[in-house]
Amino acid sequence: MARSDGKDSCAIFCIDPHKVKRIKPELLPAVLVQRLAETFKVLGDATRIRILDALSRDELCVCDLAALLEMSSSAISHQLRVLRDARLVKYRREGKTVCYSLDDDHVLTLFAQGLAHIQHTAPPVRE
Repeated sequence: MARSDGKDSCAIFCIDPHKVKRIKPELLPAVLVQRLAETFKVLGDATRIRILDALSRDELCVCDLAALLEMSSSAISHQLRVLRDARLVKYRREGKTVCYSLDDDHVLTLFAQGLAHIQHTAPPVRE
């Protein structure tokens, strides 16, 4: 069992009962916690982030995404299915083509906020 160096925990055990009583009823219900965790789990894949990045710029079909990301259509389709199941992307048929886009503005906001956070907290990226 790992031992704490004391930097990330209280030096003494103390509870502020007023804070606990005030905050406890405001905590998210378990079902929402689970759904949010599942959303972040889906976002925890580099390929899916690359797909969301592309879709944040324009509606694209599987073939376009495969060409952009230099991947097979079947690999892209698999990742799109995961994103669709998580309601992060949606699709529409246009003849024989299936076009994908972000599900709604919340996905774009989530993506943009995550990107802003890492750009704010990490050293600059050099390509």
